[in-house]
Amino acid sequence: MPRFPSPFSGYGATWSTRGRVLAGALVLAVLLAVAGVAAWATGSGGQDHDDTAAPSPSSTSAPESAPKPAPGTGSVPKPPQLSDPLAYAKAAAVMLWSYDARTTTRDQQLAGMAAWMTKETKYTDWTSISGQVPDPVLWSRMGDNAQFATVQVTEAHFPSAFKQALAENPSALTEAYIYAVTVTGKQQISWKKGGGGAEDRSVTLAVQCRPSRDCALVSIAPRVAP
Repeated sequence: MPRFPSPFSGYGATWSTRGRVLAGALVLAVLLAVAGVAAWATGSGGQDHDDTAAPSPSSTSAPESAPKPAPGTGSVPKPPQLSDPLAYAKAAAVMLWSYDARTTTRDQQLAGMAAWMTKETKYTDWTSISGQVPDPVLWSRMGDNAQFATVQVTEAHFPSAFKQALAENPSALTEAYIYAVTVTGKQQISWKKGGGGAEDRSVTLAVQCRPSRDCALVSIAPRVAP
């Protein structure tokens, strides 16, 4: 049985213009237009990934709105109650890179992912998150092939551009409390009849962690300095 490559590949590679502009606005809101960080929204936008992986699942479809509540969220984990942006970003990366098309519908996948998003609509970029989920036809094929993925996170850190910008203007964080966190790991993909493979993963996430409040996911950020 041929393998259907991972749909959760190519983070940021096919961002819409709206997605890039919004991501840039998020960075500017956090870092008050620091020149080095503003370049996040004008760079290539891609994350480190295997270019031989599946094409971006949403490259030919319009951005989706946040889904209405679905009956359950299948295999998608609930967002953890964490106040540490590094720990939350690690958990969010596991959520984004993991899936089980055997037991989870596409609507359940989207509903589960939406639960991780910040409720502050002026910051949230749902398009960058929902755009990682394959279209209904591909998801159905993945289910037929009993495809699922598990993840082992290697590490998470604040990118150097983010740390430098905050060092230059420490008060910049106090408006939106959005942190940039780069997470790396390995995704193990399996399908029926013993098929499987592993792929390295790397993504920079924007995570909001306001004081006295649990962290929440904001967006997938463009490429930044490591």
